[in-house]
Amino acid sequence: MPAVSKGDGMRGLAVFISDIRNCKSKEAEIKRINKELANIRSKFKGDKALDGYSKKKYVCKLLFIFLLGHDIDFGHMEAVNLLSSNKYTEKQIGYLFISVLVNSNSELIRLINNAIKNDLASRNPTFMCLALHCIANVGSREMGEAFAADIPRILVAGDSMDSVKQSAALCLLRLYKASPDLVPMGEWTARVVHLLNDQHMGVVTAAVSLITCLCKKNPDDFKTCISLAVSRLSRIVSSASTDLQDYTYYFVPAPWLSVKLLRLLQCYPPPEDAAVKGRLVECLETVLNKAQEPPKSKKVQHSNAKNAILFETISLIIHYDSEPNLLVRACNQLGQFLQHRETNLRYLALESMCTLASSEFSHEAVKTHIDTVINALKTERDVSVRQRAADLLYAMCDRSNAKQIVSEMLRYLETADYAIREEIVLKVAILAEKYAVDYSWYVDTILNLIRIAGDYVSEEVWYRVLQIVTNRDDVQGYAAKTVFEALQAPACHENMVKVGGYILGEFGNLIAGDPRSSPPVQFSLLHSKFHLCSVATRALLLSTYIKFINLFPETKATIQGVLRAGSQLRNADVELQQRAVEYLTLSSVASTDVLATVLEEMPPFPERESSILAKLKRKKGPGAASALDDGRRDPSSNDINGGVEPTPSTVSTPSPSADLLGLRAAPPPAAPPASAGAGNLLVDVFDGPAAQPSLGPTPEEAFLSPGPEDIGPPIPEADELLNKFVCKNNGVLFENQLLQIGVKSEFRQNLGRMYLFYGNKTSVQFQNFSPTVVHPGDLQTHILSGLGQPPTKRVAAQVDGGAQVQQVLNIECLRDFLTPPLLSLPVTINKFFQPTEMAAQDFFQRWKQLSLPQQEAQKIFKANHPMDAEVTKAKLLGFGSALLDNVDPNPENFVGAGIIQTKALQVGCLLRLEPNAQAQMYRLTLRTSKEPVSRHLCELLAQQF
Repeated sequence: MPAVSKGDGMRGLAVFISDIRNCKSKEAEIKRINKELANIRSKFKGDKALDGYSKKKYVCKLLFIFLLGHDIDFGHMEAVNLLSSNKYTEKQIGYLFISVLVNSNSELIRLINNAIKNDLASRNPTFMCLALHCIANVGSREMGEAFAADIPRILVAGDSMDSVKQSAALCLLRLYKASPDLVPMGEWTARVVHLLNDQHMGVVTAAVSLITCLCKKNPDDFKTCISLAVSRLSRIVSSASTDLQDYTYYFVPAPWLSVKLLRLLQCYPPPEDAAVKGRLVECLETVLNKAQEPPKSKKVQHSNAKNAILFETISLIIHYDSEPNLLVRACNQLGQFLQHRETNLRYLALESMCTLASSEFSHEAVKTHIDTVINALKTERDVSVRQRAADLLYAMCDRSNAKQIVSEMLRYLETADYAIREEIVLKVAILAEKYAVDYSWYVDTILNLIRIAGDYVSEEVWYRVLQIVTNRDDVQGYAAKTVFEALQAPACHENMVKVGGYILGEFGNLIAGDPRSSPPVQFSLLHSKFHLCSVATRALLLSTYIKFINLFPETKATIQGVLRAGSQLRNADVELQQRAVEYLTLSSVASTDVLATVLEEMPPFPERESSILAKLKRKKGPGAASALDDGRRDPSSNDINGGVEPTPSTVSTPSPSADLLGLRAAPPPAAPPASAGAGNLLVDVFDGPAAQPSLGPTPEEAFLSPGPEDIGPPIPEADELLNKFVCKNNGVLFENQLLQIGVKSEFRQNLGRMYLFYGNKTSVQFQNFSPTVVHPGDLQTHILSGLGQPPTKRVAAQVDGGAQVQQVLNIECLRDFLTPPLLSLPVTINKFFQPTEMAAQDFFQRWKQLSLPQQEAQKIFKANHPMDAEVTKAKLLGFGSALLDNVDPNPENFVGAGIIQTKALQVGCLLRLEPNAQAQMYRLTLRTSKEPVSRHLCELLAQQF
């Protein structure tokens, strides 16, 4: 950079700054500033032309005034004029003023762009750097449009100076982050990768930052960077601190560049080339070896730089998850940091070990540090470190240490910070269920959880224990006895009362033989809590009381007296009043046999995935999903954790039809779902307004128990359903013990026809049977036609037992769409695919034409099913595209083409699927002429593998 000459001292500026500093009050400062602003304004408006030095001095004063917090509304044109100066200091001040004060929407942008264009074309490296810095600092879209094509050319030009290349790379990175669509991908992308071999370390550092950002969107274009990054990393790691003197930081060679290279490598799977992979493994081993060496300096900067490289190396090892030796070594290295005096290092070590615990290679090594982690949970002063310790205990838990970890987390829960108590509760509940050695231990753990932290035990947790107790005959007696003892505590949490009310209402008869827990004692114990509970809990207890009348006839008079009391029959809450009236009437008019049938024991809940884990994932955020739902499954873990999911009447936000007890915050205590007849079946099946039969449950029927033909599991989630039918057109849409719904569909161009078959599996006739398809949002008017109109063949209102009726739906695709109809019909956009055969030359020509970033959607994901080439081919054909042979250079890859036919337009689509059998991963790339279609098709197809 040119040296500043002696005349550039700007004495007037120094005097002005001194005057401002010497002001005794704010008023004096404002007075001095106003005086100076008036002087500068008069100089700029004067007839006499100012020389470059004066303009520079006055512009500097304006900049200083602005930095003091005062508004500047003039002087911008004078700053722009300084850009045309040939003196470095004047040009520098002009660019500085523009970068700080000029708004990106200013009318002067065009003039500024012209000045920048002249400087970029001047080939003067100093002026070019100033111009590039200004573009990066302003970063407006207009500047991006003006220079996005020129900057890549400057970056890869052979005659560009090192400082210019460095500035160009960082400027291009700034523009790409602000407006990715403005930076065109072209032949320069292949050349920019070779900057990793540049002799100038500053250029390499800037280029790595740029490539790391670009490759996340276009990994294929920069795939060649892997070998170059490994080569450069190897040279840095194996070099001595004296080899890279200008880039050595406290005896650590090029730490920032090393970290950036390691992060770049994390954007790709392990190298396929054996030589490159071997060299990379050698680099990683060298970094781990250096971490064991004694430090070359006692300064904190040395340890920070060294540890930054070490932790990024461990992140890369975890990302690859393919080198057992490295994973174990990384775990041992992190274990040494668990007792380090630096809090930040302990935090980072715990966080990294959480990820290591999910690897099958390093899980056992992580478990060896369990005592240290438990000690950290108890003694750490920083709450964030304690939370990471709890996360690590959760991650390292398996069948062998579950009891120890759960007991320690329960002990910690008594003194845990309020902010993390709910999360700890969820983790304890999940671990107790997943690794239960026996069901009695699980029941004890959950009841202990409610006792210790009842306010933080969510509905999902205590719903879950009720489901498991209901489904397991061998634990029902123990659960009844345990909850009866827990209710005897003077201070009993309301969640414990809910659990006790449900379990005693269902299984209280199992402990009624003991005089200490006789039926009257059970009733009086529960009723003693009645007046202290919320309305929802009291409603649940009333249902328990009517169950007691069936289980223990000797309590009938007492319970009828409670129900007949004025406080119940004239209760201000309509729900409690209605229950009291109905239960009293039922107990009075129904015979013993009818009462036994209506109030019989709850049937087992359907086996489905636990909702507690889903709640924990929502609480931790999307980034934590992989850590919580790791692929490592303990083969010896109990079937308990495959567990049961709440039925529609136990989810936290039930639909009106599913909330059969009329509660919004309580599960069915002793009242199972209604089966008042086949008429109300579809309300439960479709869980809302998608199908509206005219016959619904009456209030009296709302607490009746099901007959022998019980309603089965609720309809699968819409996403599950769509995934099942994305690549096929025929199958069973829904089935339970009462009803089967089959589907058969055919599609040609933008038209489709769907046949729905409703089969009555019972011996009883369905009455007023009328399913309806509802369009979400504007689906009917903008996307699909014919679904909302009367079908070509209406469904009969009566469906005889064992009979089947058919409904026909005519479908027309008007425009591309993302959301299917609300009946969860398998109508997705790919159903309107028209397969298209293309030659290799035509395919690549069309592929290049669809090269805008918004036209491409790409996803890299792990295989969820065995990677079979024939199955993959069948799925792609079922998806609707034509498979093109001999197009991709790699015969293992799949290439397809097709056109989505809609009434309004045709959307061309090209796809490429790259399986990696070694890493058990896929990379799927779709390019279409419409951005939403690309993203939606990519998501749909990725879920099939």
